[in-house]
Amino acid sequence: MGEKQRLQKIMAAAGCGSRRACEDLIRQGRVEVNGVPAEIGQQADPRRDRITLDGHLLKPQRRLVHVALNKPRGVLSDEGSHQSDRPKARDLVGLPGRLFPVGRLDLWSEGLLLLTNDGELALRLTHPRYEHEKEYHVRVSGQPTAGTLEQWRRGVFLDGRQAKPARVSVLRREGGHTWLRIVLREGRKRQIRRVAAMLGHRVSRLKRVSLGPVRLGELKPGEWRYLDDDEMEALQQLKSNRLSAKKQPSRKKRTEKRS
Repeated sequence: MGEKQRLQKIMAAAGCGSRRACEDLIRQGRVEVNGVPAEIGQQADPRRDRITLDGHLLKPQRRLVHVALNKPRGVLSDEGSHQSDRPKARDLVGLPGRLFPVGRLDLWSEGLLLLTNDGELALRLTHPRYEHEKEYHVRVSGQPTAGTLEQWRRGVFLDGRQAKPARVSVLRREGGHTWLRIVLREGRKRQIRRVAAMLGHRVSRLKRVSLGPVRLGELKPGEWRYLDDDEMEALQQLKSNRLSAKKQPSRKKRTEKRS
């Protein structure tokens, strides 16, 4: 007898994306099990059931691939946007097989984009509970005051709830613009652009320079590279750490236990 697993787990292991991304594929009706449209929460046996995505049979990944790409402006992060004729990030990486982005950069943002077939790693790097840092260099109009920067650091309200505190500092001033360094531990849709606009400073350039332990480095726009040994070791530690941030004892409790 085979062992049944949640469908999104099987799909992630086959390189279809993170588990959350796989749930979206199921909701879109693009996944079938034995010829029947799949449902959220469904279980299947990868050795006995015929699982397809867009009519293509899922096959186990033989080798995990992890690459860093410097995504240019005007390039789509997600190849799932198949209705657009704009260039896609996946097209810039000359490797065979399915690769998907870890997190996204919007169309007019640029910089570091990780592409992989490792669904478990994608979950670790993008799920809010793990709170991995993401660093951006952002050019905004005008010259934000010290009070504005402090308000940004504390976190403003977006969609009815407060954004988590961010690290914001001035990199340099450039004519009528200011370059900021912004480090976030969350990633709401168009968060930086929306916060900047709320504070009176429109974003004209946005470049991600790091995601977790991986940095953009010297990659030129459109160039990609395999992750190096140090980056892979750091990412493997993320995957092997089974204790989520929610389950970790607080620093206060750990201190009290030692005393």
